[in-house]
Amino acid sequence: MAEDIILEARDLVREYRSKEGMFGKVNVTRALKGISFKLERGKTLAVVGESGCGKSTLARILTLIDPATDGDLLIEGKKIDIAKQKITPDLRSKVQIVFQNPYGSLNPRQRIGDVLTEPLMLNTDLPAQERRDKAMEMLVKVGLGPEHFNRYPHMFSGGQRQRVAIARALMLNPKLLILDEPVSALDLSVQAQILNLLADLQEEFNLTYLFISHDLSVVRYIADKVMVMYFGEVVEYGTRDEVFDNPQHEYTKTLFNATPRADIAHIKERLARTG
Repeated sequence: MAEDIILEARDLVREYRSKEGMFGKVNVTRALKGISFKLERGKTLAVVGESGCGKSTLARILTLIDPATDGDLLIEGKKIDIAKQKITPDLRSKVQIVFQNPYGSLNPRQRIGDVLTEPLMLNTDLPAQERRDKAMEMLVKVGLGPEHFNRYPHMFSGGQRQRVAIARALMLNPKLLILDEPVSALDLSVQAQILNLLADLQEEFNLTYLFISHDLSVVRYIADKVMVMYFGEVVEYGTRDEVFDNPQHEYTKTLFNATPRADIAHIKERLARTG
């Protein structure tokens, strides 16, 4: 049976240009240097690397925020170039993102109900009552309840806010979630709860995840495949077990050696303790 590829990158390049003064030379910084990978539907690809390696730049391209300078981005087999085509509501709904900081990603002046119904209001023709019903249903899916609908973000813990952020990302029934360090700002016990929630949602909705993280124990627990980035390039790419059990690149080996807790037994123990 052929793989069902939901996302494919072919030699993605992203350049930033800056000028030295009014008549100075133009400097070109290449943040991505030809990134290629495929992501199968219902699977999780973890992207790891130190700050400045290009992870966030890649996330902005995949979520249709920034265009690539060169290369091809395919979503469900169709080439997408936001520099040349309009982003339709249908296209926008396919890819959503969950950011690292649950404190900064929610509007403090919006009630949670408005946070969740806003994507439906902007991208669909659903009447208000249906939008409200869907938001109520999604609150339950992420482990909250209808009583949270009219509360403000400051009334929630960090873990609860991240649950709200995940619920918001799911309101348009996306095919792909970009998870940009989604648990790194949370306590260890809360991290485990959110990882369990993401696993349950992936199974229920057949979601596809691109999971950006620097925590290798989390990566080893959640990933099907792992892509290691270094200064805008992919230096290692393979299944989780291939990369963790037999890393090939010196940079990957250095990362693993600097993270003594990067073992699956550790993360399973953490999850068992927190239920």
